Amino acid sequence: MPIGDICNRDVITVHVEDTVLQAAKVMRQRHVGDVVVMDQRDGRTVPVGIITDRDVVVELVAPELDPSAITVGDIMVPELAKVKEGAGVFETIQTMCDKGVRRLPVVTDDEQELAGIVTLDDIMMLLAEEFGALTRLVTCERNNEASLRR
Repeated sequence: MPIGDICNRDVITVHVEDTVLQAAKVMRQRHVGDVVVMDQRDGRTVPVGIITDRDVVVELVAPELDPSAITVGDIMVPELAKVKEGAGVFETIQTMCDKGVRRLPVVTDDEQELAGIVTLDDIMMLLAEEFGALTRLVTCERNNEASLRR
């Protein structure tokens, strides 16, 4: 199954020059724990980073810095881990493991646009549904065998 089939297409974004305070307000208003940072590159708006609520705490709150004076571009990780929407679930899990992240922006297969975002929670919910289907299969098989052998 392509990750594009399960990713969240409603991605909350901020611009690289927005302050961390602005990003934190957006996270609070939209009830999300992360925002994808966008910037203009070669005439296109593309994802260049991600900021999480944990980043805000670790990078600004703990060292007592002013979130209205620091931009999201200042604290985002410079190398954005991302996955193409045609990638499979296993490949996406591998990318998350390799990069040590719980969230991945999903880009179009030609990497021209942001297509969505996928989280560890999204993948765990998918796998839980799949395992549920497998357990129902075991029950159905038992019931079928019992009805045939009466």
